[in-house]
Amino acid sequence: MKEIPSKGNDFWVSRYNQAAMEELGLTLPPRVIIHDSTLRDGEQTPGVALNWSEKVKLAAALDEAGVDRIEAGMPVVSEDDRRAFKEIMQLGLRADVLAFCRAKKEDLEASVACGVRKVCIEVPAGEPRLKYQFNWSEQHVIDLTLEILTYAKGLGLDIILFPYDTTRADIEFLRRYISIVDREARPAGLVIVDTLGCALPEAINYLVREIKKVTTIPLEVHTHNDFGMGVATTLAGIRAGVTAAHVCVNGLGERCGNAGLAEVAVALKYLLGVETGIKLDGLTKLSREVEAVTGIPVQKNAPVVGANVFTRETGIGIEMQRKNPLVIYPVAPESIGQKAKPLLGKKSGRMSIRLRLEDMGLEASDDQVGAILEEVKSTAIATKRLVDDETFEEILNKHGVLRKEVD
Repeated sequence: MKEIPSKGNDFWVSRYNQAAMEELGLTLPPRVIIHDSTLRDGEQTPGVALNWSEKVKLAAALDEAGVDRIEAGMPVVSEDDRRAFKEIMQLGLRADVLAFCRAKKEDLEASVACGVRKVCIEVPAGEPRLKYQFNWSEQHVIDLTLEILTYAKGLGLDIILFPYDTTRADIEFLRRYISIVDREARPAGLVIVDTLGCALPEAINYLVREIKKVTTIPLEVHTHNDFGMGVATTLAGIRAGVTAAHVCVNGLGERCGNAGLAEVAVALKYLLGVETGIKLDGLTKLSREVEAVTGIPVQKNAPVVGANVFTRETGIGIEMQRKNPLVIYPVAPESIGQKAKPLLGKKSGRMSIRLRLEDMGLEASDDQVGAILEEVKSTAIATKRLVDDETFEEILNKHGVLRKEVD
């Protein structure tokens, strides 16, 4: 297998990533397709409702970020969604635009009417779904899938098959189902769907390897974050041979959300050495755009794009923010569109104060720095929060460092 570098100009991660891959005998794809579901699964986040113009705006932003596919929603849902598709198709995007469809002819026809040429067709596969939600036999699922795939091909559509709740399907049924579909109505791609985010990374690895025994259809992975492992299970699928990852910006999605675009793309690049075509330095900007449109705030401690990712309140090692960021961060802030910033609070040290003074073009004596630090700490303890810029300037003014009129 190719070497996975543990350090470079803009990153320094664990050398044991390579050792683990070698021990497991896994082979990585040279490149992974990024299939973004923000405009469909992301919109299923409770409280999110995108109008057509917002979908068009975000589709353009996703294309600019470098995603390979944009799953723009379900045309059958509303006239507003159909307008969104028609407008997006007129943008001339580099990325493929897909419609998400149920196994219904009217869904496919609505997609074609919008100018869409690629669809993702969902069919239930999980045992609980078949028994208790639909009351369908396994043979009915097979027959329905063959019928709808044949119809879709007759419409000239490129098809990604999405047998949802895959991770709760009976393995013998999966083997038979996929073998028959491959032989009689082979789609362009097949998604392993962890609809409830209930599979371990090792379980996804196992499932991919088992499915690869019965088909050569290119495999994809779509995971949710119910147990906090959406990114981990996505990476497990890729390590086992999956070549496309379904993601959402900011980890949006039903319940606990989906695997996040930023986390997956950055992990693939720096932990596995796999390219995606994503412009990593634009991830933070994209995250903020989606946050603004959806109204769903990004947690400050969210990986990659959170406001706290490259901040540091603790005084120990704070000087490394400037001298050598890779001592205290795995990835250089600028490489993913972020900036390092020292924060002031209870846990700050003298160097924290000096760095902030340097940023402000100011100097202070050792005695002044000590006095300022003590007041910063006492203020943070009293207010139970960080010391903001305005309060810091008041403290500096009090100690004769900053001459500023304070109202």
